[in-house]
Amino acid sequence: MKKLALAIVIAASAASPSLAISRLNPLSMSCERARAAVHNQGAVIFRWTSPRGLPLYDRFVRNSGYCDGNQYAEWKNIPTRDDKTCPVLNCQNIDNLDGTFIIPNHRL
Repeated sequence: MKKLALAIVIAASAASPSLAISRLNPLSMSCERARAAVHNQGAVIFRWTSPRGLPLYDRFVRNSGYCDGNQYAEWKNIPTRDDKTCPVLNCQNIDNLDGTFIIPNHRL
């Protein structure tokens, strides 16, 4: 029993680095590169400073498959080095659809 528990702990700790999510600054990359990072990795966290000096961050995804079961991927604009309104996908609650029964299936 102890060997089984030890094996589970070792397997879980070995798998955890692969579950790490990249944290990137979109202001240091082009819009195309930011979108490519999301597409290639499936999900990333973008962190940047607002014009008022406040730190902003959020998780951006390739499609709804990277969101929780009660969420869907919706377009959101973020600032990048070359585009102040770079469109990427962000998870939103299904409650935000206001009674619409069709869940969008956006893909990056």
